[in-house]
Amino acid sequence: MRISVLGLGYVGCVSAACLASLGHEVIGVDVNQVKVDLVNDGKAPVVEERIGELIAEVVRTGALCATGDVREAIMNSEVSLVCVGTPSEPNGSLCTTYLERVTEQIGAAVAERGGRQTVVFRSTMLPGTCLNLLVPILEKYAGGTAGVDFGVAVNPEFLREGTSVRDFFDPPKTVIGELDRASGDVVAALYDGLPGEVFRVPVPTAEAIKYADNAFHGLKIGFANELGAVCQALGVDSHQVMDVFLADHKLNISPAYLRPGFAFGGSCLPKDLRSLVHAAQRADVSVPILSHVLPSNSEHLRRAVELVERTGRRRVGLFGLSFKPGTDDLRESPLVELAERLFGKGYDLRIYDPNVNLSRLLGANREYIETRLPHLAQLLARSVDEVLEHAEVCVVGTKDPAVLSALPHGDGPVIVDLVRLPDAEARRAEPGYVGLAW
Repeated sequence: MRISVLGLGYVGCVSAACLASLGHEVIGVDVNQVKVDLVNDGKAPVVEERIGELIAEVVRTGALCATGDVREAIMNSEVSLVCVGTPSEPNGSLCTTYLERVTEQIGAAVAERGGRQTVVFRSTMLPGTCLNLLVPILEKYAGGTAGVDFGVAVNPEFLREGTSVRDFFDPPKTVIGELDRASGDVVAALYDGLPGEVFRVPVPTAEAIKYADNAFHGLKIGFANELGAVCQALGVDSHQVMDVFLADHKLNISPAYLRPGFAFGGSCLPKDLRSLVHAAQRADVSVPILSHVLPSNSEHLRRAVELVERTGRRRVGLFGLSFKPGTDDLRESPLVELAERLFGKGYDLRIYDPNVNLSRLLGANREYIETRLPHLAQLLARSVDEVLEHAEVCVVGTKDPAVLSALPHGDGPVIVDLVRLPDAEARRAEPGYVGLAW
């Protein structure tokens, strides 16, 4: 099929490249001209495993191109995947500004183009957003009736940053919220041949499923980290406890997110939990468990700050900054928050992350770091050795091989381990090693 993908962030970029590799003709759209130019040059606008090679290949074959013009993209496609951001408002509610704006543009282009267009919303949004907000906008600007003159569907993504290409081709499930049968058929055809069960459900159900997933992921991480902190206080190896816990496949669950580590972050879990709790409060529904997942996560981050404070040393090296290994996404990264707190407390800080290059950060990613850590340029080091030469305390938030191989043993800087280093068991006997929750 001929597909337009609106929004070339992590979800849109991966969706566009993967769909193009499946044989579809794809045109990506973004308001950021730098992203458009990068894609047209066969380069990825995001750091992500396999995405660079994939984009280079599909652009070379002509299966993928990009533009900044929504009208042009709609005129040259029959299916439109909306992948624009839905960030949190200051009060925790969902920001739908970008969704509304692009929906208006799509509707106007559909009215001009004629013929049946299927508009597929892939952005995360609360139940009711599509039918109560976006469909009326489409009908107003397109001058027709949804489900009759044009198709509408919701198709939430389940892509984990760092493994999103792999997840696209081997999804845990495919969820299609269909306004009408024909719209659902179009979306199902996009993923024809991919493994995993397909669920064709009402539109609000599809919207809610994404929140169910992300709320539970946040809960799992918070549970593992709280349990890890308790185990550490009681002199118990938390990872050994979880190994046994996870071995029970009858009563317990998947090991995903159930390893004590550092706080969670990123562009999905925090904002989706905030949005869900805010919606519950507006509906006068008490959600004591869900409302305390984010505070629990913040408490775990505070523990990391305390470990640094307890060393009594002032020169700190931080390894890792992005919220997940193998990406350059800094949005709501707990490591950015940690760096911000340490810098604010007057620590002499140096940071190394092999995937973070200030000159390459784009869009919301760059805007976030300029707001939260405007001094990043002066804090970033060019190498592991530069950080090691500076640091009296090394805070390790990554398992990057270059970092692991360079970390000293024995005498030297204090090692504050946020990720459970591969040799953590041996290091625990060393006086300068401190694990966050083990």
